[in-house]
Amino acid sequence: MLQTIVIVLLVAILITLAVGFVFFYQDKGRSKRVMYALGTRVTLAFILILVVAYGLYTGEFNLSTPWNAQP
Repeated sequence: MLQTIVIVLLVAILITLAVGFVFFYQDKGRSKRVMYALGTRVTLAFILILVVAYGLYTGEFNLSTPWNAQP
């Protein structure tokens, strides 16, 4: 479940990045839409950090790599 949330948040961050890029070139610095897109992206990144921290805390995510796992 948390993996799906992480993927959705990553996709949403990429979408807001693209939207901010489009706003930047369309408005040529005359509106605040780029700043709103940046604020949205920062908020989504903060939520992503919280979800990953929660996953690590609950044990749903772990820090071990499959190629270094102990038998």
